[in-house]
Amino acid sequence: MGAAAWLRYHEPRTDYPHAAMTTPATSFPAARYIKEIGRGVNGARALPREDAQALFDAMLAGRVSDLELGAILMAYRIKGEAPHELAGMLEAAHAHCQPLPAPPDRQVVVIPSYNGARKQPNLVPLLALLLAREDVPVLVHGTRLFNGRVTSMALFEALGVPLCATTGDASARLRESSDLGPLAVLPVDVLSPGLSQLLERRTVIGLRNSAHTVAKMLQPVGEHSPAEGLRLYSYTHPEYRETLTDYFSHEPANVLLARGTEGEVVADARRTSRIDWLHEGHQQTLVDPAVGSLAEVPELPPGSDAGQTVAWIRRVLDGAAPVPAPIAIQVEAIRECLRQGTRVTWASPV
Repeated sequence: MGAAAWLRYHEPRTDYPHAAMTTPATSFPAARYIKEIGRGVNGARALPREDAQALFDAMLAGRVSDLELGAILMAYRIKGEAPHELAGMLEAAHAHCQPLPAPPDRQVVVIPSYNGARKQPNLVPLLALLLAREDVPVLVHGTRLFNGRVTSMALFEALGVPLCATTGDASARLRESSDLGPLAVLPVDVLSPGLSQLLERRTVIGLRNSAHTVAKMLQPVGEHSPAEGLRLYSYTHPEYRETLTDYFSHEPANVLLARGTEGEVVADARRTSRIDWLHEGHQQTLVDPAVGSLAEVPELPPGSDAGQTVAWIRRVLDGAAPVPAPIAIQVEAIRECLRQGTRVTWASPV
């Protein structure tokens, strides 16, 4: 099974700057790569990790022609990315992130947000604000707009949390002690214009592409090492947990893996979920609850109503409404990872 089939990513629209692909200074001949990955479901072959990295690097740099780029995106959509191909793509993506220095002697909780809300409310801002007010440095990166859904970026702005205009701004906010705590909200078009441009290709071909998977895997802080950032990652279907566990067990990782909400990493407020910490080749189950919904499900706002979601988040933060138990458990699991992480001997960055 291809990795694309089990990661279930989503994609944004292009309603903001940086939408146009740049004209490549030097073209990248991609035919030999397309010949391998473009043979269909049964005939396609995975590229070696180094080739996947080189190809994705050229795509991020805008060096691949539109015709070849479309062929590559469709080929991977049909074939799916092998785990080692994703590892190469992620390495290329990190090289195309704007520098974001890490806070000294502190791990950052890295929260990707690329799906937004459909039916359930998007509670990523609540999770981030709950952590930041406990003095936990939090970086949320994601797309501004996506397919008419309620995105985290839109909710943060409505909550009065400004979006970072530069990665330098984000780095500074991770160090400061403001009323919000050490929280930085960074749009992907600021973090990595090249990756943002690949994400936006959906509006041309109408389908998701590999960039959506890679964006959710980013650890953009510092030297991109496990020691600098605890990444939150989610799955939609329980069977994908084993595949993800296997992947992160073979790559430098400091990942908190749990079932999320409609593709977002925040715990589903209606039910408890298993939470695993994957680090340095080890798996540790931090939360292994009983299966099923909560006895008392909290009254939640509709996911499609940004105003009601913002008002509800404010009530929870002000103490007028309780923090949903699954999210409170997730916050404590994150804090436990950070506590134990201070005792882990992390490998040097690749």
